Amino acid sequence: LIEKKKTMPNAQAEALKAEGNGFFKSGNYSSAIEKYRAATDIDPNVPAYWSNMAASYEKLGDWANSADAAQSCIKADNKFVKGYFRLATAQKAMNDLGNCIKTLESGLGVDSSNNDLKKMKKDVTELQRAEQVSQLVGKAEEQLKGGDIGGSFKTLELASRQDAGNPDIERLMGIVRPKYEAAEKARKSGLSSNALLKEKGDEQYKAANFEGAIAFYSQCLDETPDKTSTLAVKALSNRAACYKQISNFDGTIEDCSMVLEAEPNNVKALVRRAQAFEAVERYKFALQDVRQVLALPRAEVGEANFNLCNGMQHRLRRVVDQLKKM
Repeated sequence: LIEKKKTMPNAQAEALKAEGNGFFKSGNYSSAIEKYRAATDIDPNVPAYWSNMAASYEKLGDWANSADAAQSCIKADNKFVKGYFRLATAQKAMNDLGNCIKTLESGLGVDSSNNDLKKMKKDVTELQRAEQVSQLVGKAEEQLKGGDIGGSFKTLELASRQDAGNPDIERLMGIVRPKYEAAEKARKSGLSSNALLKEKGDEQYKAANFEGAIAFYSQCLDETPDKTSTLAVKALSNRAACYKQISNFDGTIEDCSMVLEAEPNNVKALVRRAQAFEAVERYKFALQDVRQVLALPRAEVGEANFNLCNGMQHRLRRVVDQLKKM
């Protein structure tokens, strides 16, 4: 009997909710909000009061207060799916697309088959993509104005991968590509034969022809006696990446080790070698490389590499500890 009393709705709060619903239906959203808020003052743990309040604020275009009410709705009952939809609607309207996606994913975690959440997630993902493409096109235009033809070309390539056939990208690419190709032709005409071999390796790598890229990088290195030179270090680093792609982990370790002889804190080489060491079950060596990366300034390492190495450190430490007990 005690349990039933706890779950019974408060009659006064329900009456206020009913009044609020009447105001809502008649379009008097401000009065509806007052009634819903009065209901929450009596019982803040009923999600419907907060949800209806969020819907009323939504009708008024008051997105900040709608979001606040929706968050209170989720707090009242994190299984109440409509709360996530209300919050995501407000976040979308405020162009807070990143948090909107997170809210939708949380809601889908409660009800993975909810069509409203799935549709909104699809729409917002498309909005995010369009916004990113627009930003990239703007960046490419600025780079072009500043004379950074190579940077503009690479930015447009990135934008094109996200939205092939976009007329703004194609229009700008029509201006940038001839300038880029002319600059590349002039640049390559001044390169040494071993530098040209490295360039050919890069082209094969971009085309995912890793065996072909390895052949060119190897030729470049054969023609480069000083293995600590900038050219040799780049060729070794890129060949290590190719070896990793084809699971030749011994080759990855060897090339990364040569890079690290020339540049002891080369983050890419340390990370790749750690991953290769882990793949061949040389866990202690992998852990050493990961710890070296994590000891470097975070800005130098980069957020992605820091997070990767942090995760690897925890995993490797557990494995090493387990091996010690055997």
